[in-house]
Amino acid sequence: MNKSLGSISRVSFRDEHPDLGDGRAEILAGLQLSQKSVNPKWFYDQRGSELFDKITRLPEYYPTRTESMILKQNRESIARICGDESVFIEPGSGSSEKVRILLDALRPAVYVPVDISADFLRLSAETLGEEYPWLDVFAVCADFNAGWNFLNELPSARRVVFYPGSTIGNLDPTLAQTFLRTVATVAGSEGGILIGVDTHKSSDRLHAAYNDSAGVTAEFNLNVLRRLNALLNANFDESAFSHRAFYNEDLRRIEMHLVSDVDQQVSCGGMTIDFVGGETIHTECSYKYSPADFTALAKSAGLDVIESWQDEEALFSVHYLRSAG
Repeated sequence: MNKSLGSISRVSFRDEHPDLGDGRAEILAGLQLSQKSVNPKWFYDQRGSELFDKITRLPEYYPTRTESMILKQNRESIARICGDESVFIEPGSGSSEKVRILLDALRPAVYVPVDISADFLRLSAETLGEEYPWLDVFAVCADFNAGWNFLNELPSARRVVFYPGSTIGNLDPTLAQTFLRTVATVAGSEGGILIGVDTHKSSDRLHAAYNDSAGVTAEFNLNVLRRLNALLNANFDESAFSHRAFYNEDLRRIEMHLVSDVDQQVSCGGMTIDFVGGETIHTECSYKYSPADFTALAKSAGLDVIESWQDEEALFSVHYLRSAG
């Protein structure tokens, strides 16, 4: 089904047929850098997604439950500032779990989940439509980093872009600024951005969150090697690598790495990749922002922070942004 929103009825689906590619050239290029790296998007095969879901439920991992609590406790004030009858757009929507906290208070004209996985998106949209019989859902299978071609299908109501989960933290500040500028264009001068941001805090708290006692985060990190083996016909030995995560205080970011425990050679896509014992593959960054730092980032992207909400321990923050002027 591919309908315009002018005729939307309950749940509609638009497939922009994003070109995912096989990623081989990108991965191999990253593994040949002086600091070997892999884009964190390769974490999320089915097993990786299941492991991340387990991470969000761990006692040490505060972000998911803290952000959900902030949304629950402040949904009425969030709804007031977002306004009702908005076009509520969620890029990278996944299972649309957090938006459920807000929907009854927001009463948007239409909810627009955007995700790159067509089958998962369709199922999530249909499930949401069953749970909220009053809600119009216009699901878009697209890579929002590559373009927003579906925008001309949206009604002329005020647009609010919802970006929870502190996903903005996975981008270095320069790319985060560029992303916010793009999203500001999507929202327009009358719209806004509702965004979740993890805060700068003690290294001990952050270290515990990314080095849980059950070892789930380590398993999640190591799972990327199984993904690379499948994608590249490689022979990474998971037992020859270890998980390392630490807080880089100077850059205010968590860094996740996979450490080669020994000198080794790995066959990868017809190439041989050499590792010296102790050498790492950098798999993820997660930047943390104080309220002042995030306000400065928003301003650099032409946005004002209109209102902010935090938990009592200031572990996490949610902000409503609007184009300056």
